[in-house]
Amino acid sequence: MEDLKSFYTSQQEKYQQELQQVKKRLALLATLRLSVFVGLVLGAYFFWGSTAIFVLLSLGIALFLYLVIRFSNVKRHKEYLQRLIAINTTELDILARRFHHLPDGKEFLRPDHPYAQDLDLFGRGSFYQYANRTTLRQGREVFSDLLLDGYPKDIAKKQAAIQELAQLPEWRQRFSALAGETQPKISPDVVSDWMKNHKSFTPKWAGIVAPIFALISILLIVLASLGLVPGSLVLFWYVLGIGIVGRFAKSIVMFAVQVSEAQETIQQHQQLISELERQTFTSELLQELQNKLVVEGEQTSKILKNFGRRLDNFEQQNNFLVLLFGQGLLLWSLFFAYRVESWIAKYGKDVGEWFAAIAQFDAYITSGTYAFNHTDHTYPSLVQGDAVLSAKEVGHPLVDPEKNVLNDFEIGKGRFCIVTGANMAGKSTFLRAVALQIVMANMGLPVKGKEVQYNPVRLLTSMRSSDSLADETSYFYAELKRLKYIVEELKKGDCFVVLDEILKGTNSVDKAEGSKKFIERLVRNGSTGMVATHDLSLCTLADQLPEVENRYFDAQIVNGELFFDYKFKEGVCQNMNASFLLKNMGIVD
Repeated sequence: MEDLKSFYTSQQEKYQQELQQVKKRLALLATLRLSVFVGLVLGAYFFWGSTAIFVLLSLGIALFLYLVIRFSNVKRHKEYLQRLIAINTTELDILARRFHHLPDGKEFLRPDHPYAQDLDLFGRGSFYQYANRTTLRQGREVFSDLLLDGYPKDIAKKQAAIQELAQLPEWRQRFSALAGETQPKISPDVVSDWMKNHKSFTPKWAGIVAPIFALISILLIVLASLGLVPGSLVLFWYVLGIGIVGRFAKSIVMFAVQVSEAQETIQQHQQLISELERQTFTSELLQELQNKLVVEGEQTSKILKNFGRRLDNFEQQNNFLVLLFGQGLLLWSLFFAYRVESWIAKYGKDVGEWFAAIAQFDAYITSGTYAFNHTDHTYPSLVQGDAVLSAKEVGHPLVDPEKNVLNDFEIGKGRFCIVTGANMAGKSTFLRAVALQIVMANMGLPVKGKEVQYNPVRLLTSMRSSDSLADETSYFYAELKRLKYIVEELKKGDCFVVLDEILKGTNSVDKAEGSKKFIERLVRNGSTGMVATHDLSLCTLADQLPEVENRYFDAQIVNGELFFDYKFKEGVCQNMNASFLLKNMGIVD
């Protein structure tokens, strides 16, 4: 923890010092710019009518424009440094357990998901709020998809990618700071869909006819100036060109608006693409993502520069001289619209892949930051056979490390663990810790534990049910629907099932009988999992079914005070605390 704090503090201080220098440079450039402007005004006043004024104005305007451009670039660097400082400030806040002001991702929560609602993945105080560092909107979507992807796949590749990114803390911050400048008005999804589905309106002959038409225009002008052809022929040729371009005028205007919007989005992502191209990666997954930025052996950054040049030429149609002469004599708008459309026809289908690769890097950079920040975590060793999950010193990553009581846990395939314990003894927190380990392991993240062995498995939970007045759904019926969903999902293959006090919406006798039958069915299906309960009668299943084992969290009353050790123990809990709490709080006598 202290090493992390020292790293982020040193980064913060380094960028703050650099920011002070940049602010001084900005102040100097602003002063110089004002001085040059004043000098231009005074020079024009004193040298008006003199031939020297042309030299003075030319040099002064050139210097003024240089200072304007330089000021703009330094200002961008200042904003970049401010984002770097903010990144390190946020990391220091999170190390101090201050993260509830960050985006909580509640827009990604799906109530019918196999486990999301039960594990506090989204919302205030959630794992997403604690772990997320994505900068781009599409990056946030990818990170949430990784959290919600219940099917374990390519875990080893994900682990290798996260491990590599964890070792690049300064590069990760650089990427995130650059991404912070990427705030396009038009979504990358909209741009990629438009480019993929765009129907060309310029005729194929435009690429050949327009250059020939321009050459003939130049030839006619030269011949007319020499008196070899009448000027009326040039005028006729000009009107013909206006007619040809005018035929496509409406489509060109609409296309100009659409392509201008797309250009802004693409240009804002271009520097991220260049940054990703410059970095060398060794892990398979990151190399695969990087290869998405290569088309037929050509880097995407070069392809986008070519697109930019074509767009710049096309947008010159708004220049007065081009508007006056270029359309009729050069077929300007038609030719350069054709050039832009040719680029879209060739590369438009790939633009979505480029945006997707950037978003995935954004999400995996978040995972790399999480791994870097949690040196007490362990990458699970992937195993096969009868084991499902085995780990020492398991804990929940959202619990304050100073208060986190760690426990060993091991469960084999087809085994079911019944967890009893007093109120507030730690049952639900431990179940969520184990379940979250599975979610994190499937993402390729390191988990809170040591010597972790994991046989990849899908996760299903039923820990929270809610009634719905809108859907006329009672609490009990909602829970029954959830349990039915679990049974149906088990038909698709092995799953790890986590249950917390099921069938709470019925009477105790009915609840006990129904809970037993449900767990018996899970065991018969060969399921693996855990169930927390206050119902000690459920523990008798361990005597009837060899696959079932009993564990508990204890509570003791010491000197009239309730005491919890939060230790995961073998056996059945004997000390319940409801009556003590009622008396201690003065609710009953």
